[in-house]
Amino acid sequence: MPCQRPPFGTIHAFDLASRKQVWGKPFGTAAESGPFGIPVKLPIPMGVPNMGGSVATAGGLVFIAAAQDGRLRALDTGTGRELWSAKLPAVGAASPMTYVSPRTGRQYVVIAAGGHYGIPGPSGAAILAYALPAK
Repeated sequence: MPCQRPPFGTIHAFDLASRKQVWGKPFGTAAESGPFGIPVKLPIPMGVPNMGGSVATAGGLVFIAAAQDGRLRALDTGTGRELWSAKLPAVGAASPMTYVSPRTGRQYVVIAAGGHYGIPGPSGAAILAYALPAK
């Protein structure tokens, strides 16, 4: 355990024009943390160590997978509310990317989930793609 009070990781959004914080909150849960490397499986939203970036879409979503609990999350850019998440095979310590298929016009979010030596958890070698709902 870190030697400070939680949150151990946070996420924030800022208005670039006003330079003011729009929202901020603890980022990640303690579900994959525990003593002696044994996950407690309690989704306590206390903020956990994280490493990685995010990507924002024109539709008002932020995707990020940097937390120790190994989840890719979609957050509302205006409020920070978590709208969706998916468990990854390892920590996604990479910035997600998004693209629109020229063939179908559908938007996708892609993340590399390989773990990170500085964040406890399994290592892996997976690239996952998720389709956003069709318009």
